[in-house]
Amino acid sequence: MVRVNGGAELPRRAGMSRRVQGHLAMLAFSALVAGSFSLGTRVANEIAPAAINAARFAIAAMVIGTLAAATGKVTRRAFAAPWRYLVLGGMFAAYFVLMFEGLKTAKPVAAAAVFTLTPILSGLFGWWLLRQVTTARMALALAVGAVGALWVIFDADLQAARAFQIGKGEAIYFLGCIAHAAYTPMVRRLNRGETPLMFTFGTLLAGCAVLVVFGWNDIRATDWAALPPIVWIGLFYVAIFASAVTFVLLQFATLYLPSAKVMAYTYLTPSWVILWEIALGGSAPNGLVLAGIAMTVVALILLLEQDA
Repeated sequence: MVRVNGGAELPRRAGMSRRVQGHLAMLAFSALVAGSFSLGTRVANEIAPAAINAARFAIAAMVIGTLAAATGKVTRRAFAAPWRYLVLGGMFAAYFVLMFEGLKTAKPVAAAAVFTLTPILSGLFGWWLLRQVTTARMALALAVGAVGALWVIFDADLQAARAFQIGKGEAIYFLGCIAHAAYTPMVRRLNRGETPLMFTFGTLLAGCAVLVVFGWNDIRATDWAALPPIVWIGLFYVAIFASAVTFVLLQFATLYLPSAKVMAYTYLTPSWVILWEIALGGSAPNGLVLAGIAMTVVALILLLEQDA
């Protein structure tokens, strides 16, 4: 028997099934998040970061809220201790704001390298908040995945890797990655039996409120009617697929997987970005870069085999 959320006991086979679903959810999560990078670079200079993220949270909250209401998931009990949603929404809002703020001065390659530290940070937060222990096998998987991701990020160029330096932008973005890493175990710590759909709605609603307060001047200064079509395409993609859908996937996975395993899927993001760029007309990577992609796949196989 295994114990799941709320203390109920289920047969071990059911628990294993939930973990497999959690892995599949994070696989989809990494692919959808990667799309936001490719589209985000095409709209980043067209609108203020606080404004686009406030709109993104608002649209995502409306989509998830509608689904939650239609399925009867919105209940008075689900809004007990609303401070929980404010904490989680604030964390995710902080991540996005600090990411865009850091990218004002940070080089994309350096920022992407900083992002690969998130799984390790998440593992530390998982131990601190939930006493989740990272096994030797999991640590090996995280290490292999980190090396593979860095190899992809630096385009298999050792000179580019050696030239990496931490600047102000990278330091700011690193603070955002800390917020992202802490968010994962905090979902599991603060959830009181709410469904991923309802918990996502509360988090999005609170995050939207935080961003509206924080970015009110940018929101007012944005000429929404004059924005080019690519901005609206990018906005609705990040709002629905890279926010609403991924929030549900992430919160579902965090209920059944250790935090370090959840965040390990971020190692796949650079590889998915390459596929997105090819689909959008970019060039294919060389064979050396594909070796890094293979390493991230090996890391995930190590994680999946541990659950077998």
